Amino acid sequence: MTERATRQITDARVLSALAHPLRTRLLELFSVDGPATASMLAERTGQAVGNISHHLHVLAKCELIVEAPELARDRRERWWTRPATAIAWSSKDFADDAASEALALTASSINLDRHERHARAWLEVGTEERASWGEGPFSTDTWARLTPGELAQCGAEIREVLRRWADDRPDDGQERASVFLVARGTPARP
Repeated sequence: MTERATRQITDARVLSALAHPLRTRLLELFSVDGPATASMLAERTGQAVGNISHHLHVLAKCELIVEAPELARDRRERWWTRPATAIAWSSKDFADDAASEALALTASSINLDRHERHARAWLEVGTEERASWGEGPFSTDTWARLTPGELAQCGAEIREVLRRWADDRPDDGQERASVFLVARGTPARP
């Protein structure tokens, strides 16, 4: 199994770029569909090409995407892709500055909203599509009593399982569709 690098975001400017919902969606599209041009992304999102181009430049400036000139058919065509790295951040990395800490909390809240949107979208699909996935879709939760270190270890193990399922799919000719996988572990009380 290949180990995918993780880029730990500690720069508030980069986190601010990530906190924008359209930019997050663009990064998701790159993850699922691969390299694309601004025109392709505009078509997939229903946004104007100029708006997409602006957001691509913001992401590129933060090195969250890179150009893929080898895909261009001529000098006018610009292709973009995501580097082969996962992205992570921790609110603790922004705790020294009140504005940066507020940004980290906002980014986490936006991310939670995104997770919920994906989960709710599944509930709204038709009966036929739900039936076509059989017992595959799942939701699970549990309560555990953990130390902060144990929670960190649990999170690392879960991230590794998700990476393995995301990164190591065989080229065996089977048709695969994109699946959104999310797991959360947070201190809480019932």
